[in-house]
Amino acid sequence: MYKKILVPLDGSELSERAISHVKTVAFGCHNPEVILFRVVEFTEEVYKEIYKEMGKIGEGWQEEARKEAEAETVAYLSMIADAMKQEGVIVQTDVISGKPAEEISNYAHKNEVDLIVMSTIGRSGASRWVFGSVADRVIRHVKVPVLIVR
Repeated sequence: MYKKILVPLDGSELSERAISHVKTVAFGCHNPEVILFRVVEFTEEVYKEIYKEMGKIGEGWQEEARKEAEAETVAYLSMIADAMKQEGVIVQTDVISGKPAEEISNYAHKNEVDLIVMSTIGRSGASRWVFGSVADRVIRHVKVPVLIVR
């Protein structure tokens, strides 16, 4: 039934709860392609404070911070993908910079995704509220089924 499943992750253990559901759906659909996906939202104010504390503020620090965030994200998704591959899931990863809800919706449309599986609860605190609103916006803007995992 589903041939391509998109799994947006935010780096939290709570968002990773969607993975067990993805595996179940994937095996039930005769192993479609699963795409582990993360949107890196570069917020200069946050990274500036981190880099200031580390003594790394200097010329070009923004580009260095952006590259570092993307590299960490690639490593994170690769770790999860490797574990899923060992279980027989056909999986790939993709990282994009931008605003999460917009990028998830655009990616699903451009890449002919059949199903999106995501958690409503990601990070804690304010980020938790934001990720919940991301799920809500994705549901309203995509034309494919969305499986929400609480």
